Amino acid sequence: MQLLQPYQPHWKEDFRRISMVLADALLPLQLQAEHVGSTAVPGLAAKPIIDIDIVLDNGKDLGEVITKLELAGYYHNGDQGIPGREVFKRSGRQPLHPVLDVVAHHLYVCPPDSAELQRHLAFRDYLIANEEARHRYEDLKQELAAEAGQDRKIYAVLKEIRAAGFIQEILERTGCVS
Repeated sequence: MQLLQPYQPHWKEDFRRISMVLADALLPLQLQAEHVGSTAVPGLAAKPIIDIDIVLDNGKDLGEVITKLELAGYYHNGDQGIPGREVFKRSGRQPLHPVLDVVAHHLYVCPPDSAELQRHLAFRDYLIANEEARHRYEDLKQELAAEAGQDRKIYAVLKEIRAAGFIQEILERTGCVS
């Protein structure tokens, strides 16, 4: 099976469906959800996993968000070594949810001043606006997937190492450098 799929227009709808369920789960908090990662870039091939950044109003909301997401079937997995980006994963202990357990996704919670959030948004927006960069990134990703033998774990390691320079170049162009 191919690791990367050509861009799928339904990814935008998948994000909308997940974000609506999450918005309900997080009530009365009014938090913004951002569709980030390759599935958020029309025309870009991607692994079919929706990346979502929930933007906190302020750091004081994190405890309440953790509690509400646990009630919705997630567990908090810490920042996994990236400050300003909290990771949440499905616990697998709840009855299957028709959206959250059907549409593959990664869920992160970030304060609005998170460097990682700003990087996600800047990179996404640049690729949306710049067709040449989008094609270069897709070519790089396809090359890495082929080199990885379509293995997701090997691809992730290769991408971490070999795409870092490209990503940094784009972030420098946007003025969003870490």
